[in-house]
Amino acid sequence: MFLKLALHSLLHRRLAAMLTVASIMISTFVVLGVEHIRQETRNSFSKTVSGTDLIVGARTSQVNLLLYSIFRIGNASANISWNSYQEIAAIPGIAWSIPLSLGDSHRGFRVMGTTADYFVHFRYGNNQSLALQEGRLFSENPDEYLAILGADAAERLGYSTDHTFTLSHGLGDVSFTQHHDHPFTVAGILSPTGTPVDQTIHVSLASLEAVHHGGPTPESITALLIGLESRPDAFALQREINNYRPEALLAIMPGVALMELWQMLSIVEQVLAFIAALVLLAALLGMTTMLLSTLQQRGREIAVLRTLGASPLFLFALIQTEALLMTLAGMALGIATLTAAIIIGNDWISSEYGLFVTAHVVNGHTLPYLISAVLLTLILACIPATLTYRSSIVLRL
Repeated sequence: MFLKLALHSLLHRRLAAMLTVASIMISTFVVLGVEHIRQETRNSFSKTVSGTDLIVGARTSQVNLLLYSIFRIGNASANISWNSYQEIAAIPGIAWSIPLSLGDSHRGFRVMGTTADYFVHFRYGNNQSLALQEGRLFSENPDEYLAILGADAAERLGYSTDHTFTLSHGLGDVSFTQHHDHPFTVAGILSPTGTPVDQTIHVSLASLEAVHHGGPTPESITALLIGLESRPDAFALQREINNYRPEALLAIMPGVALMELWQMLSIVEQVLAFIAALVLLAALLGMTTMLLSTLQQRGREIAVLRTLGASPLFLFALIQTEALLMTLAGMALGIATLTAAIIIGNDWISSEYGLFVTAHVVNGHTLPYLISAVLLTLILACIPATLTYRSSIVLRL
């Protein structure tokens, strides 16, 4: 009876109630969207590389080297000569090294030249190794133009094993330099990883060099990943590489570089969270204003309810319930809209930024915002509810 009365009261003022619910829906969308994407971005970045002790590239910033070598975001300022790579790979204490060569693409997907060691030593998530969903790996034969597609690249391109395609020079969706003389054949497709590996086309370093310069030995590479026999040696090796005399190189630890990235973004995250909170507060204040503006119009309704025996406390609770219903309806619509937007836009987000955002927007990170919105609703609704309570006492007298 009580809930039914509150619903009928809101339906009687449906236009104002609908606009209030819409404003709460938009604010919920913004607040949860900012927080959810922030957390998903952190999770996506943190699980992209695991087990790699050092990343080496041409001298630049730590963050830039991390972004282009692991997350395929941005470009390298310079390359590493092949001679330098061989000297570094031969340093005692290095268990394995993986050369990476970036710069080509195919229909917007980045092509990475590497060796078979990449599929043996590269780890992601909780030290998980790459696995084939179908097909086989490529060999080091420079005359064998084979490619291993990431799961998302294969799905979006519609390619399966034995499909042939050509590489494009550069990283744009459209390129005027095509390597038509050396078509590649899809040899295998990797299982999904939830990392930028899924958007990458992997080819052998030897075949990639044969496409560009006609020989199996590359002149240079973009970066290299290093795994050590003893992790405590990472600091000494990092210092040795950073002081490498033949050319200016930079060795970084992925975890340290990632922390630097989060520190750079922390101010932006705080500002976005503050703005989102203000948007939600503005919506709830608008709801309070709507309830206050309709109190004079509800004088007859309150009088009838008092005549029927409704107590002042009943009317106080009625206003609180109306406010709570509008907030809950707005939050439910906001959650549904955000979930639908993520599902629809997930492919675009993953292809453009290499990020994987789940559609589970209600979680341990966003739930405090929802609870705070409900509590704030009850607090702000006390203003019109108290005025209704007092007016009902006056009517009784």
